[in-house]
Amino acid sequence: MLIPRHRHALPTLVLAATLCGLTAGCGSSDDGSFDAQPATPSPTCLQHQQQAPGHRYTGGEESDPMSVLTMMRFYTANGTRAYCDGKPATATDRQWTQLYRTLGGDPTHLAGNP
Repeated sequence: MLIPRHRHALPTLVLAATLCGLTAGCGSSDDGSFDAQPATPSPTCLQHQQQAPGHRYTGGEESDPMSVLTMMRFYTANGTRAYCDGKPATATDRQWTQLYRTLGGDPTHLAGNP
């Protein structure tokens, strides 16, 4: 019988999907990941973003809510800080801050209100 042998498959798949959604280890790591500087919970300056926003941020209903909320929270708390290298925002940085504003972020939380 198929049902007894596979009855644990659905809970296992649900658990795997949940864990995948909570970790960055699943899927492609180059899908425009946002660097929220996790090693520095309260940064005194910003690192430049290395990747443009990917589908998990720009995919509308297919976006990953945890990723989007992490980015929004980061800019709300730290967006007015200067970049650590003293240089202005790069084109990639501006793509992220534009996305922040497009998603309803308050521009006063961004340096120079770009």
